[in-house]
Formats: sequence, structure tokens, C-alpha cells
Amino acid sequence: MRTVDLSSALARLPENPRVVVTGNHATPWETLKLVDEALPSYKLWALNGQRELPDREGVTLETSFVGPGQRKSPRLAYFPSRLSLVPLFFDQALPPDAVLLHTTRPRGGKVSMGTEVNVLPAAIEAAKRRGGLVIAAVNEHMPYTFGDAEIDVDLIDVMVEADVPMPVAPVTAIDEQSAYIGQLVADRVEDGSTLQAGIGAVPDATLHGLTGRRGLRVWTEMFSDSVLALEKVGALDRNVPITASFLFGSPELMEWVDGNDRVHMVRTEVTNDPGRIAQNPKMLSVNTALQVDLFAQANASRIRARIHSGFGGQTDFIVGAMHSVGGQALIALKSWHPKADCSTIVPLVDEPVTSFQMSGVVTEQGVAEIYGRDQREQARQLIEHAAHPSVRDELREEAVELGLADPR
Repeated sequence: MRTVDLSSALARLPENPRVVVTGNHATPWETLKLVDEALPSYKLWALNGQRELPDREGVTLETSFVGPGQRKSPRLAYFPSRLSLVPLFFDQALPPDAVLLHTTRPRGGKVSMGTEVNVLPAAIEAAKRRGGLVIAAVNEHMPYTFGDAEIDVDLIDVMVEADVPMPVAPVTAIDEQSAYIGQLVADRVEDGSTLQAGIGAVPDATLHGLTGRRGLRVWTEMFSDSVLALEKVGALDRNVPITASFLFGSPELMEWVDGNDRVHMVRTEVTNDPGRIAQNPKMLSVNTALQVDLFAQANASRIRARIHSGFGGQTDFIVGAMHSVGGQALIALKSWHPKADCSTIVPLVDEPVTSFQMSGVVTEQGVAEIYGRDQREQARQLIEHAAHPSVRDELREEAVELGLADPR
């Protein structure tokens, strides 16, 4: 690795600066290590920070979506926010002094942020307005994507060579329960629908169940190989770009998106704007949760009061999908938590609520229809169609206590 005047540039930063770094699975680790070695104390902002983040005295880990590299740190500063509103932080409460990107090598006076756009354009703009520093770790292995991923090289103050292989998503088997949940979700999808497509067993199973549909669109926060699978079989509308803010997947996916103008990488303020989401026809939003209670409130963020993740895009996409013509917002989860050995359908969540007012809740037990039902019918639907059979009698008793059912 060869640095280009990085040390002197970092020396000009103010005391205890705020550094925004590319998060998720696109963090430029070797360049971040150089930054960490040069700064005795600083605030490090990263969305979904992974396990190699610097976590030492002098470093404050800032985020609005907690990743495994931040989750149990005593130096974590969690800023609750819908993801669509996070970019506003950079202009107001949390101005960045430096932004560390992971990009392609320059092409025609531009670099591309490739797999990760997210909140970074807003961070770059805020940093430049206040005379801050933009550092690009340039990597020949980063795929070149278009849209808001492209940045003029004139905006970059320091380029660091960082030619390392890009991380790829592990191949995970879809278990029987996840496959059935995915099929229940897929059965609700019509031709011409717009998909919010994440990563994981249930989203993968859902999208694999849509190979027979036609004219599908993708407007999502992130996507993985399941979208490529739909493209291969002709399920996607080829006249509409795939719109996303970041991606993560296999080497084949990385090769496919490289230089592919079908893929439009867009900043978070756009992808997660509920008003823009609502403009998509038959918008399908599929998210998960840790718990859903009999009032159809979902906790997807906290475990025993400790922050586990954050709002993410769930609140944005649920609202947007519910306002879409023909749209629906689903919470998909297993009815029994295998690690905690407990029901995921509970009488009343005892953690802060992440979201509510969805179309339905889907488990391997079936589909609980929520939208347009009164609170008693919502509770009945959740007990009869989503909860594990072993807890249904207990939930019925709790429903009576909560005023959601009459005594038998």
C-alpha cells in the first residue's frame, strides 16, 4: 500500500475530529488502520460497523445502525433515527471533519463508491462545506457503479492505494421454516410489483419464489444475489433500473454490477424517502423483527434494553409501502426464537417499538392479516395464524387481560 500525503492531511484536522467511514461490508480496513494510528482520539461514524472497527480508549463509535463491531462497546454512541433522516445529522448535529471512502480507481475524472453509497454523499458535501477532508481508498477490485456512486476526483483530497479483494457474502442454506415463510410472502406478490429486497434466508426464499413473475421492479435499500437470480430468468422489468443504496453478495454479483447501467446506486435520502417509495407501484416491503406483540407493534432494535441494531430502513419502507397503490408492508419472522428459546409473538413488547401498522405478520405458522382489522381482530389473527401453537392458550389469556378478547 502506498499513501499520498495522508499523514500531513490528517495532522490538519481539529482535535478529536469526527471521521465518517464507509460501513457495512465495504469498509477500507487498511486505510482506516492508518487513520486510527494517526489520530490519538476521534469520533468514528459508521453504519453497521463490522468487527474490525477500532475500539479503544480515545475512539467513540458513532452510528444510527449498530453492527457487530459496535454492539457491545462501552464507547458506543447510538443516535436513534430513521435512516432517511440520518444525512441531516451531518449538516446539523454531527458535522464530519473527514470522510473515508472505499472507491474504484479513477475513470474519466471520476471514481465510483461501487457497492456502498448510503449516507456518504451527504457526508462528503457536509465535510467540503466546512473545509473538511475527503480520503479515498482506491481499489481496483471495487466494481464501478453509477448514479450517486460516482464522485468527481476534484472532491477528493487524498487518495490511498488499497488493492485488496472485496469481501463476499457467505453462502447460507435456506432452512425449511424460512423457505415456507418466503413462499407465503411470495404468494402475495403480483406481476409488476416493486420489491424491497434484503439479504438473509427469508428475503432469499421470497425472491426465489418469484421467478415465475414478470415485470417486477426493485427499489430497495440493499440487494444481494437473489436480485441477480430474478434478472437471469427475465422476471425483472428491463426498462426500469434496479435502484439501491448498497449491495453485498457473491463474486458473480460483483462482476455483474461492474459497469452495469441497469444498476442505479442512489443516496439514502432518495432510496429511503417514504414519499418516493410510495410512488412505486405495488410496493412490497419485507422486514423482520425480534418480537411482535398483540397490538401489532414490532421490536426490531433492542434486546433487554441494549441497542442491538436500530430503526434502519424498516420505518421508512413500511410507511412508503403502505402508501403505495397496491402496496403492502410485511413483517416476516419465525414464531419461535431458537437461541432465546421463546415465542416471538408476545403479549406486549417490553422494549421500545421499532415499527407498527404493517399489512401483515408472516411466520411459518401462516399469515396474520393486520391492516384494516380492529385491535381485537389483529390480536386474534396474530394468535391463531402467526404464534407458535405452544403459546396460543397463554396469549389468549393475556389478550383478555389487555382488553383484546373476551373471557371464554
